[in-house]
This record gives sequence, C-alpha cells and structure tokens, in this order.
Amino acid sequence: MITKLRDVTIRQLRALASVAVGGSVTAAANKLHLTQPAVTLQLRNLQQLCGLPLLQRTSDGMVLTPAGQELYTLFERIEAAIESCATSLDMITGRTGGRISIGAVSTAKYFVPFAISAFSKLHPGMDISLTIVNRQDIRQALRSYALDFAIMGHPPPDIELDRHLIGDHPHVVIAPTGHRLANASGLSAVDLAHERFVSRKPGSGTRFLMEQFFENSNLEPQIGMEMSSNETIKQAVIAGLGIAFISAHTVAVELKEGRMITLDITGLPIIRQWFVVRRKDKVLLPPAQEMLDFLVENGRQFLPQAPLGHGGTDPGPAPAR
Repeated sequence: MITKLRDVTIRQLRALASVAVGGSVTAAANKLHLTQPAVTLQLRNLQQLCGLPLLQRTSDGMVLTPAGQELYTLFERIEAAIESCATSLDMITGRTGGRISIGAVSTAKYFVPFAISAFSKLHPGMDISLTIVNRQDIRQALRSYALDFAIMGHPPPDIELDRHLIGDHPHVVIAPTGHRLANASGLSAVDLAHERFVSRKPGSGTRFLMEQFFENSNLEPQIGMEMSSNETIKQAVIAGLGIAFISAHTVAVELKEGRMITLDITGLPIIRQWFVVRRKDKVLLPPAQEMLDFLVENGRQFLPQAPLGHGGTDPGPAPAR
C-alpha cells in the first residue's frame, strides 16, 4: 500500500478535494477547468492506488469515506507545503519580504490589529493576512495548516500545539448608565437573578462563563435576547434592553467614554487568558517566526484597558467546542 501511495499525484488529490467541496464531479470539473471524464479518470486511478472506496454518493451529493478523508487531509498538508515553498522562493528571489497568515477569534479583533500595525512599522516589507472568525473556524484552519499561528482564548485540545501566554482576558457585567444597580457595591449573582441579560448564543465561550458564574450560586440567568455578535450586544445594552456578561476587552472604549458601566459584583471580573498558538508540526518561515516572537514578547501591551469590578475568579477551562 505504501509503495502504491507514492504514485499518487497532486492532480488526483485535487480532483478528490474538488469533488468533496463541490459535492459532484460536475462541480469539480468546473472548478478545475477539466472535462467530467477527465475528473472521473483521476478519481478512478486514485481509488485503484488506494484499494479503497474514497467517495460515497448520498442524497446531498458525493461525500468522502473515511479513506477519502485521510487523502483529503494529505491534500491539505501538501497544499500548505507548496504555499510555504512558494513563499520561501519569493523571499529568495527578493519578490517579497515574506507572507504571514494569522487567525484570531472575533473578540481578539479589539487588539490584534494594533499589534500587527506595530510589527508592520518595524518590518514594512511583510505581507500579513489576518482572518477573524469564530473558534470553530480557527480550529479547522489550524487543523488544515492554513494558518501560521492563531490568537485565541481556549486552544483546541485535539491538535498538538505550542501555546504562549499573551495576557489576561477579564470578563465583566455591563449595564446602561443610570441602571438601578449602578451605585451598588459588592453585588452577588442573587442580586442579578431578576435582571434581563442580552447574551451570546449557546456554545460561545462567553455564554459558558456566564452560565458557570450563576451555576456556582445555583441560579440561572434570565436571557431576554440572544445575539450573535459582541457589537450588537453592546448597542443593546446602551439602548437599555438589558445587561450583559461580556469580555472587558470588547467594551473598553465605551466604558472610558461613559456610554455604559460595569456593575460591582463579587467574584468578577472572571479572568481567562489570551494565547498565541501554532501547530507543533507547522514549519514557520523566518517572517512568521519573527512575528510570533514579537507577539509573545509584546502582545500584552496591546490588550485594551478597562475599568473592572472587585475580585476575580476562574471557574476552570471552558469545554471543547
């Protein structure tokens, strides 16, 4: 089997990947600018080399079998290696100062661009790509070798990663100015039991932390509205639609401007951490390694500063999602 796999070609793997993504030979042919018989031939030859079925026809189109998924993973690694080699050749020939691919979870958008800006001033020839997506998409991008490294709060446990601490990530409860509890101190979860919360949807790390905080007091928060973004939550709180448990880094500007307040609650802020992570088996070219080193050494200084409540606690790691 190993000997036969050495005869696999990149064209065969691209044909398989295109069918997997498009769901049909027709879609793959259009993407690859080939005829359908040509794509079918590539798939047939690939399957003969493997000796196993690679695709399964379903009502939703063609999907990968377990063997097909293994080859798709191989394809992703090869494509990443080709991209890395292309970058190296461009650097050798002087066509570019180097490309760096960074991923960050949505909450990190409040400080990562400032870190990139500072690094770019020191290294103006670098071509930096920043992708802001949710944690699940970051996990997939790391798994497929699409990123040099990522900035996130809860590194996925199913990928072997090198992780470096950037700094603390506090979470607080915000309220509109003039809220009835604005001047109270030493509040507890019980004092919030009848408040309406504007919250992220179930499955988010922030939602987990909020629920954990209330569970410690055998309570459940009253969810008045669920929203998909921190920006919408902030506007809802400012408009007086409720209070919210949120990352302090997302509201630093609004708090300084007096557009909202944090409630003084015992046990808050809850402190998590920010990490910059990379796959252990991902070979970083010098530009990416240089920026990784920059973030590890200087990343903390770019974290937003916001007024926080008294005390702090950490309920333990959030579940893998």
